[in-house]
Amino acid sequence: MKWEITGRRQPAANETDFGAQPVPPTGGEDSAIDKLLALKTAIHRKLLDRINLGVLDKLSRDQIDAEVGSIVLSLLIEEDAALNTRERERLVGEVLDELLGLGPLEPLLADESITDILVNGHKTVFVERHGLLERATTRFQDERHLLRIIQKIVSAVGRRVDESSPFVDARLADGSRVNAIVAPLAIDGSLLSIRKFAKKRIGMSRLIELGSIPAPVAEVLAAIVQSRRNVLISGGTGSGKTTLLNALTAFIDERERIVTIEDSAELQLQQEHVARLETRPPNIEGRGEVTQRDLVKNALRMRPDRIIVGEVRAGEAFDMLQAMNTGHDGSMTTVHANTARDALSRVEQMIGMSGIDIAPASARAQIAAAINVVIQIGRQADGRRRLVSLAEVTGMEGPTITMQEIFRFRMTGRSENGDVLGHFEATGIRPKFLQHAAEHGIELSAELFRPSLHIGGD
Repeated sequence: MKWEITGRRQPAANETDFGAQPVPPTGGEDSAIDKLLALKTAIHRKLLDRINLGVLDKLSRDQIDAEVGSIVLSLLIEEDAALNTRERERLVGEVLDELLGLGPLEPLLADESITDILVNGHKTVFVERHGLLERATTRFQDERHLLRIIQKIVSAVGRRVDESSPFVDARLADGSRVNAIVAPLAIDGSLLSIRKFAKKRIGMSRLIELGSIPAPVAEVLAAIVQSRRNVLISGGTGSGKTTLLNALTAFIDERERIVTIEDSAELQLQQEHVARLETRPPNIEGRGEVTQRDLVKNALRMRPDRIIVGEVRAGEAFDMLQAMNTGHDGSMTTVHANTARDALSRVEQMIGMSGIDIAPASARAQIAAAINVVIQIGRQADGRRRLVSLAEVTGMEGPTITMQEIFRFRMTGRSENGDVLGHFEATGIRPKFLQHAAEHGIELSAELFRPSLHIGGD
């Protein structure tokens, strides 16, 4: 069975906004930007001398905009800056961003078409839009300016970054993940990476619309979740593992108690009975750390129906498998891996990181008994994220975990504009989880698994 996927949505004309232009500035534009940055810095310093920062917490953003905006305009007159109305409004906005937000990053954070912000020193900023990287015109005044913004981010969550602690993970108030690394480890200037948290939840219907998952496969995924199969989602960095995990949780029964465990809270479950847990890094003295493994162990005492771990990276994989094998059917997690087979190998390696002395054959038996379905997703050359394989774990054959692929995406070529061409197809294998689905009153048509029936073509 085939489901055709050929096109890719092009960015709308208004989606490339200030601060995220794909073309680097020319020499003349570069000089103009330097002058504007210098003017903004001068205005910002004078503004700090004139206002009472303690009062700002008591005012709304609109009130601050009005009050501070008028002061900035008067300062511009003092500076005798020859700016048109649009440039003045833009400069006022940037100064307010410096005062109340994250400076040059604010326009990028507000642009919903941007998913990643990558700062390589104070002069170079890249963004990812629609799965592809492009250069942005955003710049910082100097290295000190960039460091000040980084310190503002990490101090908000009780962290610090300096020569003695030169890299840090943090998150913004909206849940966006942040990683920063500074000198002496960052040779050419401080590095800042922001994985933006989607303000709008992407559900299964949206994934179908985008062509990431065909509707018939989505029907099977719904049956897998509703029949309480344990699911492992595998993929590379930025391939959409958390997005798919979010979409799958929509099929969980409202009457079930769900416990989520994450390093950085990203899951947006819609159910009412959800207990959310998040890890805690060590404090400045190196104490107080709470790991995912600690939280998985604790979650077992919280009477969960399902446990959802945002991503397994180390020894918590063993405790997650134990949970899946001891009455918490329907649990889900993600892992970094390039194929479904590699995903199981990685889980086996993580069991070894748990510090528990267990024979490899026993570890594989635990994996085969706990995990029922492996979903492989990937980000392809055109920037599109797609489900590329859906496989079922069927048991053990000697020392080897046996799997059977149910659906896969077959790439057939590239279009003239670089889009990946291909189709989804069924392998013709009827999965064993059909019996579990039937026990839960879910009937899936046999037509879904027939390879000879085509829908569309390349």
